[in-house]
This record gives sequence, structure tokens and C-alpha cells, in this order.
Amino acid sequence: MVRLVLLLLIVALVTVGPQLWTKRVFARHNTPRPDFPGTGGELARHLLNQFDLHHVIVEPTRTGDHYDPVSKAVRLTPEILDGKSLTAITIAAHEVGHAIQHHLGYQPLTERTKLVLVAQKAEKIGAVLMMAIPIAGAVARTPVASVVVLMAGIATMGISTLVHLITLPVEWDASFRRALPVLRQGNYLSPADERGARSILTAAAFTYLAASLASLVNLWRWIGFLRR
Repeated sequence: MVRLVLLLLIVALVTVGPQLWTKRVFARHNTPRPDFPGTGGELARHLLNQFDLHHVIVEPTRTGDHYDPVSKAVRLTPEILDGKSLTAITIAAHEVGHAIQHHLGYQPLTERTKLVLVAQKAEKIGAVLMMAIPIAGAVARTPVASVVVLMAGIATMGISTLVHLITLPVEWDASFRRALPVLRQGNYLSPADERGARSILTAAAFTYLAASLASLVNLWRWIGFLRR
């Protein structure tokens, strides 16, 4: 019971903690800035044109800010697309950073894109396999069948964990090797704003770190179950 409570506390700390901190950082820098010449969406379009990425579109989304390498689209939530805050400007530049990665053939982004497609299918298969464990044991009348199915389910979860681990360096590169230097070199931000932008990008990266750790904890939990 103590181990279970400790595990739940660790999972909560790893997953909820960074999310709350990220929301706090975003909110701190989400004040409208009349001194900014454009919105997050307008900056994204401007930067894409600057890097000759005219074919990449900028469009609204409700499912979270992201760059879609398949559709070649920078998708921004309304508060980022139409916002004139430091958070809006920074997040928009970060997503453009992914478009730049794609344009330059940044290999980790390519590998992540492939793995995401595999992981989406694997997670569905894994869920079915986990639910099939009792049935497999009953039909085969041997615990070996259940173990085999459980191992297959863990393998599919491992793919998801791998995606999370690859995601963090890809996000870090888009933030600190692409977005921040572009904003600095183009004089889009003052020194004070640059410090704020760095905080925003760091907070965003921690959400991916939390997802990676949570995925590892979940995988460890199932491996521990398998060893019993």
C-alpha cells in the first residue's frame, strides 16, 4: 500500500507539477502588448516568409499549438494566433522553429513524425492486448498465454515512451536553436523580453519532460507487474 501511494505521488508530481508551472509562466507573460507590431499569427507568417517557407500555411486550431509536417501547416490556438503578448509571440516562433527543422531536414523531427504514427496505432493495439490478458489465460488454460500478451502490451507502450524521449530534444532544438536566435537576431524582443521568452520556452519544454517521465513510470509499473 505504501509503495502504491508513493507511486501515485510521484506520478502526480511529475505530471501535474510541470503543467501547473507552465500555465503560471504562460499567464505571467500573457498580458497584451500594444508595443508589439503584430500578433503571434502575423509573426509566424512573417518568419515563414523570411525563410522562404511560403508553402507553409498558418491556420487556427483548437487542439494545441503545433506544426504538422505532413500538411506543412503551423497551427495556433486563438490566444496565440490573435494574441499580442510575449507568450503568443514566443510560442508562434517556436512552432515556426519546427517548420525550419523540417525544411532543413532535421533528422530527429523526421524520426519523431514516423514514430508518432506508429505509436498511435501501437497504443490502440496495446490497450486491446491488455484487456485480452484474462481471456487469453482462460482460453489457453495456462498463465504463459497471459504473460505473452502482457509482454506484447508492454512493447507497444515502449514505443510511446520512445516517442516522448525523442520529443524533448526536438522541442529544445526548435526553441533554443531556432526560435530564440531568430527573435534575438531580428531584434523582435528587448533584453527583458528575451529573458521572459526563455522562461516560456523552458516551461514548455518541461511539459514534454514530464510526459517522458510519466511514460517511463507507467512502463516501469507494467514491467514490475510482469515480474510478479
